[in-house]
Amino acid sequence: MESLDWCLNLPKIELHAHLNGSVRDSTLLELARVLGERGVIDFNDVESVISKDDRSLVECFRLFDLIHALTTDHATVTRITKEVIEDFALENIVYVELRTTPKKNAGIGMTKRSYMEAVINGLKSIDSVDVDYIPSGMAQQNCNTTLTGDGMSNGTVRKKIYVRLLLSIDRRETTEAAMETVQLALEMRDVGVVGIDLSGNPVIGEWATFLPALKFAKEQGLAVTLHCGEVPDRKEEVSAMLDFLPQRIGHACFIKGEERIKLKSSKIPVEICLTSNIRTERFPSLEYHHFS
Repeated sequence: MESLDWCLNLPKIELHAHLNGSVRDSTLLELARVLGERGVIDFNDVESVISKDDRSLVECFRLFDLIHALTTDHATVTRITKEVIEDFALENIVYVELRTTPKKNAGIGMTKRSYMEAVINGLKSIDSVDVDYIPSGMAQQNCNTTLTGDGMSNGTVRKKIYVRLLLSIDRRETTEAAMETVQLALEMRDVGVVGIDLSGNPVIGEWATFLPALKFAKEQGLAVTLHCGEVPDRKEEVSAMLDFLPQRIGHACFIKGEERIKLKSSKIPVEICLTSNIRTERFPSLEYHHFS
């Protein structure tokens, strides 16, 4: 218990946070109930999916598909962004990079830009903690803060969390859709967008599809992180990703042999998610985890 308290109290940074992967179970259940009452979904079918603890990677992507179905409108995107950042602040996260795939929903007039504006509105709506989401050097008038110059508010020191955004390219997307996401990231640099992520189901899509957009992102000075080596038997893709020299890669569970040597020599930092890898059954226990 002492070590848990120590971990909770320690100021931390979070570099691999998916917005939809961080939504409260209680919020998902509430949203599912509403859709169930409208007859859109069968609540009994999805309740156990949401409440389940450990799940395989395949089950994880089924859950992500469900989450996408539950978080389709602007108000919900704003709400979950607000709640996710509040939850990180409660765990004493002082800096978080939040990644999310900008989504389109023509039926309600949602564009990739309006989706991201809903995310920004979520950051602006937080009042329980001070949120700094605009990089230094940018205009500060939109920054949501109630701190005075001495770091006090009403005589009390308030928590502060720095938030930066990564726009994710989903592996189901086309080259054109990926390029649209990169262009949007460039246009939204002044509201905290600092990079591009490639993520999604690792057995879907081909590296060559996303390479033009990712090259363009690098040329324009955006940082790039890639989900890489999440599943076995992707030797050629892993090698090509490492040759691309991204700023970081995520997970790297199944990088062996020549590719592991290449990774070490490249000095590319790896976002290692111990709990995620165990809960998604990438490894049977920490004893077998590649972090060691």
